[in-house]
Amino acid sequence: MSAIAVIGAGQMGAGIAQTAAQSGRKVLLSDIKLELAEGAKARIGATLEKLVTKEKIAKANAEATHANIVPVADYAPMAEAEFIIEAATEREEIKLKIFEAAGKVLGADAIMASNTSSIPITHMARSSPDPARFIGMHFFNPVPLMKLVEVIPGLATAQATTDRTRALAESMGKEVVIAGDEPGFVVNRLAVPLLNEACFVLGSGAGTVEDIDKGVRLGLNHPMGPLQLADFVGLDTILEILKVLQSTTGDPKYRPAPLLVK
Repeated sequence: MSAIAVIGAGQMGAGIAQTAAQSGRKVLLSDIKLELAEGAKARIGATLEKLVTKEKIAKANAEATHANIVPVADYAPMAEAEFIIEAATEREEIKLKIFEAAGKVLGADAIMASNTSSIPITHMARSSPDPARFIGMHFFNPVPLMKLVEVIPGLATAQATTDRTRALAESMGKEVVIAGDEPGFVVNRLAVPLLNEACFVLGSGAGTVEDIDKGVRLGLNHPMGPLQLADFVGLDTILEILKVLQSTTGDPKYRPAPLLVK
C-alpha cells in the first residue's frame, strides 16, 4: 500500500496515524516540532503494547504497525504520499496555512483531506493547488475505536476524489457516510447543539452534572452523557465548532453557552 501523511500529532492525528498504520500503510506523521511527532509515535507504541498484553492484537502486528509510522520534520517527505490528511486544531487560519504549505509538495495525483469537524470544505479548498483533489475526511475520537468517517466533498471536489477517499476510509476498517458541505456536516450539526444545550441547562441550575448525564444516558439511551462527552471531545473544540456554526449560518441557536465561553 502507498504512503499517507498525517499533519498534526495530537489525539486525533495520532489516532488516524495508528489506524492507517494498522491497515498496512506507511504513515508520515508531522507536527510543528519533530519531537511532537516522535512523542506521538511513542504513545502509539505504548497503546499497542497494552493491546498485545490484553491479547487484542498479535505482537507481530503491533510491531509492524509501529514500524509503519515515520515521524517527519517538514513537508518535503510528504511528496510521496497518496493522501495528506490535516488533523490540526479546529482553527481555520491554522488549517489554511497548513494546506498552503502542504500544497507545494502535493503529488500530481495526491489528495488533500481535512479532518475538520465543522469548517466548510469549499471555503478551505481555496488554499489548495487543486480544489478537485480537496475533500473533508472527518474521523471521530477515539479514532481506533470509532467506526464512522464522514466524507465531505466540496463544490469543486471530483467524484474520483470522493471515491478514493471512501476507499481509503473503508481500507482502514471504517464505515462511511457522505455528508453535504454544510457547517458541522451531519454528526456535529446534530450533536454539538445537544452538548451546548447541556451546558445551558447546567448553568441554569436545572440539574447537576451527574443528573444531566444520567438523564441522557438512561432516558435517551446514549452511551455517554453530554457533559461527559463535551469534556472528552474538549470544551475548546466544542466552542470553536459553535463559533463556526453561528458565524456561517447566522442562526442564534448556535450561541455558545456562557459556561463554554468562560
